[in-house]
Amino acid sequence: MTCCGNREASGAAPAEADPARPPQVREGASPSGSPAVAAATAWFADMVQHCYDQASAAKAAGRPIVGILCEYTPRELILAAGGLPVCLCGGDAAKIPPAEEILPSNLCPLIKSTFGYHRTGTNPFLEMADLLVAETTCDGKKKMYELMAESRPMHVLELTQKPNEPDAFAHWLSELGRLRAELGRRFGVELTDDRLREGIRAMNRERGLRRLLAGQMRRDPPPFTGRELLDFKSLISCLPADLEQYERAATAAAAAPGRADLAGRVRVLLTGVPVAHMAERVVDLIESHGGVIVCQENCTGLKPIYEDVDESAPDPLRAVAEKYFHLPCSVMTPNDGRMNLLRELADAYRPAAVVELIWQACLTYDVESHRVKRWAEAEGNLPYLRIETDYSPSDSARIALRVEALFETVRARKSSAP
Repeated sequence: MTCCGNREASGAAPAEADPARPPQVREGASPSGSPAVAAATAWFADMVQHCYDQASAAKAAGRPIVGILCEYTPRELILAAGGLPVCLCGGDAAKIPPAEEILPSNLCPLIKSTFGYHRTGTNPFLEMADLLVAETTCDGKKKMYELMAESRPMHVLELTQKPNEPDAFAHWLSELGRLRAELGRRFGVELTDDRLREGIRAMNRERGLRRLLAGQMRRDPPPFTGRELLDFKSLISCLPADLEQYERAATAAAAAPGRADLAGRVRVLLTGVPVAHMAERVVDLIESHGGVIVCQENCTGLKPIYEDVDESAPDPLRAVAEKYFHLPCSVMTPNDGRMNLLRELADAYRPAAVVELIWQACLTYDVESHRVKRWAEAEGNLPYLRIETDYSPSDSARIALRVEALFETVRARKSSAP
């Protein structure tokens, strides 16, 4: 039984070679575990099993399981309905071939992997789900959702993709109103403002704790690696045990010295597409070849947790809508918010280089990469590397060489600086 990645629900890793470490690795293995966050690292190493146990218990108790497929879905509404929000984005390359029997091969691997789980019935969280909430982000996702909806309960949120239009926010607010009504109708509960405020407080706490952990990466050297930070997340939001681990790790990291072995590494800002669970190959390549990812702007990094919902707002639904309306996804046009966020993060985390990850056939991020490159090189004076790949390890050696070349550029700049 597998779920949302390659890991068995028992928590055991698959017995296969690690594709993220090709044989020609000049820098050696990736940095070893950080003592300050060892307990959290051990806890989240079994994250899938923990989530499976929680979801199974919730299902047995009659609590609805709601699958989400994008950061635009407000978990606050699901929590207010008494539901358990579970991320279903696929990161397993092995689930792509079954998907390609229906979907085109030149499609985003995240979409294909997610659909492959649907076709094979091997994601227990998807099989438990009482409802899927999807969003009209890219065209590939929209059409894939149509196929999933043939056999699974689905509610689709229509995103307004021109955020500067006068009626854009009103449309988004009405979409969340419809989701609120659908959750209440389907699960037989009234989503009162008080229940919604409880969900807001829970999500704000989780976002705040994760920001505290991410903020430790501003230090030079940081107390842990970017891969460790990426792993400090859960498929299910607001689990009490996870929140406790976030809090303990943030406290321990703040009190710990920076890791001396990370001091000489190239500080990297990673931007672009989300890095789904068990699709962390490029992150590992960067950090096993002399880099440390101090900031992840993407949807599995700071982007969705950068802003909280106003807990004191008189209209909690409107407050939720405002927070999610501000997410600067590449499907928005124009997407000035992403450039502004990158500027803020570069100022705060002081990267020496920018790496942009593009999943194959992700057209919106691919086209927008030109604007990111222009910002990085012309405005930020930062070396930039665009990596387009999929979930296959076949290009790992080539990516490793390009990463090493980027880092040589950074080192050459430092050595020639007055």
